[in-house]
Amino acid sequence: MSTNTLEKSIALSKTVVILNPNAASGRSIKQLPRITRELNQWLDHPATTLVTEYPNHATELTKQALDQGYNLIVAVGGDGTANEIVNGWFNENDQPIHPEARLGFIPIGTGGDLRRTLEIPNEVDLASRLISCGHSRKIDVAKVSLLSHEGRPLSRYFVNVVSFGMGGEVSVRAKNFISKMSGKLAFLYATAAVFLTYRGKRVHVTLDDNRESSLDLIVTNVAIGNGRYHGGGMQPCPRALMDDGMLEVTTIQQLTTREFIKDLPILYSNDVYRHPKIDHYRVAKLRAESEDVTRVEVDGEALGRLPLEIEILPARLPVLGAISGS
Repeated sequence: MSTNTLEKSIALSKTVVILNPNAASGRSIKQLPRITRELNQWLDHPATTLVTEYPNHATELTKQALDQGYNLIVAVGGDGTANEIVNGWFNENDQPIHPEARLGFIPIGTGGDLRRTLEIPNEVDLASRLISCGHSRKIDVAKVSLLSHEGRPLSRYFVNVVSFGMGGEVSVRAKNFISKMSGKLAFLYATAAVFLTYRGKRVHVTLDDNRESSLDLIVTNVAIGNGRYHGGGMQPCPRALMDDGMLEVTTIQQLTTREFIKDLPILYSNDVYRHPKIDHYRVAKLRAESEDVTRVEVDGEALGRLPLEIEILPARLPVLGAISGS
């Protein structure tokens, strides 16, 4: 991560913990007493705790907390919880509701992909201590506009990865495995299960509003990364940086079954671009469309389908406790 995104320590005077009780199959709520104890030990004021009760509740709670003057929001859960909180961070002009507020993560979830990119410790005590130090880094956020599954327009912020094609199908299937195995295994099993019946999608992708740089491809998957990791540890965008004002785009053309079985391990390495059917691009904006029904997942959640438009919002989110962003 670039050093120019490291900000001075600020006084954290009003803290709220927003916890997803269903994260990691209910393990998060069991750790709540320890989390509040660790945070209160390092902060000079007691933290308020709010527990989410339904999907997107964290977004509502975040907006309310920022309106009430809280300047430290601590997200407890997985990548989905983090995404919901980020979606409560901004006003209708894509600006922070509370410009002095900071965001901290205590990761307890299934995929853990955002934690990997930011190098946030998995241990509650270490994550809490880093948050309490008050040193933040501003990371980029991106905004995606797409169609819901029912065909309604919707917009969503994301901090990690959007993918369409096979990735959109995998995010749906993975939910069937998550309660039975680790996040990495769940996504691996779901990926294999989807590939057995998946057929490549013909897509048209425009890079940075430049029609001369448009792509017409039959793809297995396309990933647009602000972060590096995705799907429980895969690295579809290994060169992505969260503070460079750019997005990394990785296209995977249609693979045969033999290629898929042979080359799946490459997706867990940082060397995906040596594959002859995998290409990458760096953009600030992207537009994609298809005549096929092509599912889209946003930070691990299957939200809708193409067409979509994505744009980067540079240095928009101050994050506490992040060791890195590259």
